[in-house]
Order: sequence, then C-alpha cells, then structure tokens
Amino acid sequence: MELHLLDRGTIRADLNFALDGEVVATQSAPSPELRYEEFAVWNLVVDHPDGVVLWDTGSDPEAASVWPAPLFEAFGHVDADERDLDTALAEAGYTVDDIDIVVQSHLHLDHAGGLAHFDGTDVPVYVHRRELEHAYLSAKTTAGDIAYLASDFDHDLNWQVVDGDRQLLPGFELLHLPGHTPGLLGAHLEREGTDLLIAGDEAFLAANYEQDREMGSSLVYDSRAWAASKRTLEDRERRTDATVLYGHDPEQFERLSGTL
Repeated sequence: MELHLLDRGTIRADLNFALDGEVVATQSAPSPELRYEEFAVWNLVVDHPDGVVLWDTGSDPEAASVWPAPLFEAFGHVDADERDLDTALAEAGYTVDDIDIVVQSHLHLDHAGGLAHFDGTDVPVYVHRRELEHAYLSAKTTAGDIAYLASDFDHDLNWQVVDGDRQLLPGFELLHLPGHTPGLLGAHLEREGTDLLIAGDEAFLAANYEQDREMGSSLVYDSRAWAASKRTLEDRERRTDATVLYGHDPEQFERLSGTL
C-alpha cells in the first residue's frame, strides 16, 4: 500500500479559528496582534493492491471567485488555481484517469472542489449519509452552514453512501468521526511498519489532538460528538501506535510529505 500526500496549496486564516482563544485581549494587552497563519491543504493517494484511492478532492481552482466572499476573506485559499488536482496528481505520477475510488472525508468547499472531475463517470465516491444530507441542506436552503457549495458536489456522481464504520478495502477501514461536520470520515490504514490514522478535520492542527486544544466554535458542528470522535482516534492510536494525520497542519505536512 503506497501513500502519496498531495500538495494542494495553503489556506490563510486567523489562528483563532484553529486554536480557540489563542490570541485574546487582556487588561494589560487590550489590543493584541492577531496571528494570520498558513494552513496546509492536502489530498492523499492510496495505491492499494485492489485499486487506487483518492482521499478528498481539494478546493475548486476558481475558489477566489466561486467561494462566498465572506468565507474567502476568512479562509483565503489564494493558490488554489496553482495547486489544482491535475497538477498535484501529476507530481505524484498519477492522472485523474488512474483513480479507481474517491473518498470524501466531508463536503466542505476546501475538500470537495475537485469532484467535477468524476462527473458522469462510474468511479465510486464514498461519503457518509449524514454528510451528504447536511451538504445538500446547507447548499440548497437557508439552514446548515455556508461552507458547502452545490457546485462542488451537485453532479452526476456514483455516490456510495456510508452509514457508519466500514471496510473499504483490505486493511483500509473508514471511520465515522462526527463533530467537525455531522458526517466526517476518517480512516485506519493497516500497513507494514506504521499504521496510519486519518483524523482529517477532526483535528485541524496537531495541538487540537496532542494538547487537547479546542478548535474555534465555527469549526465544530457538535462539540460533544467531536470529543467522542477524538476518544475513538486516541483508543485506536493506543492500540496500534499509528501515525495520526491531521487536517491542515503545515508542519506535519512538511514533515510527512516525503515519508508516508
């Protein structure tokens, strides 16, 4: 099972979104300097003996014009057009035509913007039932939240709906990790050497998982579910000594991009 971490560029945002209360005003420092940081955007190719799996499809290359303006102001994926899916796959030696299976961890616009590549194909696209429901509710009504774009996922796709944890391929188990969104999927990949646990946006940064630092409330749909999902990952990590892969941690991405 070969793993290839794909560089899909960076999102720039206030660090307080990822680490709740990281920079706050105090009596002695009533006007602190905010921290505007860069966060990694990645996809993962899992070259499994039974098929080539693409984990997430990243942002639409035209994010600057198609994302809602307030959202792009808050989470600016300024190089989305330079780090499109074709470019990232080519750097790893693949094309879209090589992909046998797509897994969408969730359908937020920085994760689902490349699904158009699979419009009208028979490539199975795995997504959790609650995520698909919530995405359409959010994109098509005034309910839900603004981080979903119908143009990302409202295509002729071969949806494969997941209802809970399930085995995708031998040694590749999908895990339902609700919290960040209702239907967030992670995964447990069993490999020779070190297993991999894909936490994804259950933990935006390493500190969310390793130091119990909460994410900002705008990044958590259900805080109790988020805490329970974190315990699920921690239990798996204890039992397997797996590497945990976080959603947008730039330091981890830099460290692991050549070693996975």
